[in-house]
Amino acid sequence: MTNTTQQLFSIISIVIVGMLFAPLPCSAQRTPTISHITQEQIKDIGSTVELECSVQYAKDYSVLWIKAGDKPVFLSTGSTLVIKDSRFSLRHDPNSSTFKLQIKDIQETDAGVYQCQVVISVVTSVTGDVKLSVRRPPVISDNSTQSLVVTEGSSVQMECYAGGYPTPTISWRRENNAILPTDSATYVGNILKINSVKKEHRGTYYCVADNGVSKGDRRNINLEVEFAPVVSIPRPRLGQALQYDMDLECHIEAYPPPAVVWTKDDIVLSNNQHYAISHFATADEFTDSTLRVITIEKRQYGDYSFQYGPPACGQAYFGGAGYLAASSIILAAVILASMFSS
Repeated sequence: MTNTTQQLFSIISIVIVGMLFAPLPCSAQRTPTISHITQEQIKDIGSTVELECSVQYAKDYSVLWIKAGDKPVFLSTGSTLVIKDSRFSLRHDPNSSTFKLQIKDIQETDAGVYQCQVVISVVTSVTGDVKLSVRRPPVISDNSTQSLVVTEGSSVQMECYAGGYPTPTISWRRENNAILPTDSATYVGNILKINSVKKEHRGTYYCVADNGVSKGDRRNINLEVEFAPVVSIPRPRLGQALQYDMDLECHIEAYPPPAVVWTKDDIVLSNNQHYAISHFATADEFTDSTLRVITIEKRQYGDYSFQYGPPACGQAYFGGAGYLAASSIILAAVILASMFSS
């Protein structure tokens, strides 16, 4: 090897060694990273939250706060707040390279994912996410059951759904704490099902949604049960003297309320100088009917029938047509009648 060759080899070796041990450009030394970001936050409406994002090796890069979603909203870039909302503020600590995004008077619409993003290039970025959840009181949904009318013996289910955060718990109760068809005072679940409805199941049911926020929400669901009439006669045999009044009473339990007719000797009675008929229906499907016999005459002694049938509006809810005889009420005063007939 000649001296010239040796010198050239030595120069190349020195250059290679120098390249190997030379310091790299600053921009290629480290990739920016997010060293700390706030964990998930759960806040009440009207409160304040502060989201922190600390970055490393990002001096020469843009750091953004973005509210993620289908339509992302850019909130800040670097130490500058972009969004024009007085509830938002931004603080930048250059010593720790921390970017603090504060939101005051939190609203329900503020819930979502907030993203701290370090933009490295057009296609490259480093991100960290913070989920902000906002507690919301329960609101029972419109697709919940309103009210129901069912036939005795059929199956029925009442449904109740509610929005809110945390997810509300749905429970059921009956008016006056009556026992539910589940044989308990309360039932937890979105659907309350009754496999075979009885007339005793009719009434008001309460769907209650609760998640510990505010007072919760409640919906009243009225369950009506169509059932065949049940008739009772408080006093089936009565006596009264001539020239006095007498009230004949009949008690009927049915839904819908039946049409009521009083007859004597197959003749339908109506209000006149001899008779006064009154009906009183209560909210719990009971109907009381009273026939007042005014200033009794001898010819008014005898059998009186109380008849019921489909409601006057024409809605039939039990088999058969026309009116059904319920029972007979006998108006007789044997001793008094014999006295006045002599």
